[in-house]
Amino acid sequence: MSKTITHELTYDAPVEAVTAMLADPAFREEVCAYQRFTKYDVTIDVEGETKKVKIDQWQPTQGMPSFAKKIVGDETNIVQEESWTSPTHGDITVTIPGKPGQMSGTASIAASGVGTVETVSLTVKVNIPLVGGKLEGLIADLLLKALKAENKVGRDYLSR
Repeated sequence: MSKTITHELTYDAPVEAVTAMLADPAFREEVCAYQRFTKYDVTIDVEGETKKVKIDQWQPTQGMPSFAKKIVGDETNIVQEESWTSPTHGDITVTIPGKPGQMSGTASIAASGVGTVETVSLTVKVNIPLVGGKLEGLIADLLLKALKAENKVGRDYLSR
């Protein structure tokens, strides 16, 4: 089983401004701080029109259902890696080191009217009998919340 989510992040800025924002470590750190991660490390390597992004983040699991906390503990490490093959297309992989499951998908950026839309599509897969489906739903909800947080921080960042 797996669960797929697709979310559109809209920005009142041109494509070039959004792609530059996504390549700015300060923006990525703002997103982590906004989500109250306890610690995080952002690495971005840009070569020409391609970029590699790695965000190694730790977050508390307060408020998670008890069945999920038994698996991930009081704090969980999440590693998000993005490989942008062009300024407007990236492949995304999210892992929880040492835990069964992963998330993978794509991000694409396109002009929309006077603004820009970033479309993120991710598939969540957890290989645990009986509770895997519940965890996939929980993780998908958390990913959606994280994308909404990134969109809010991004809109603020671009309005400066």
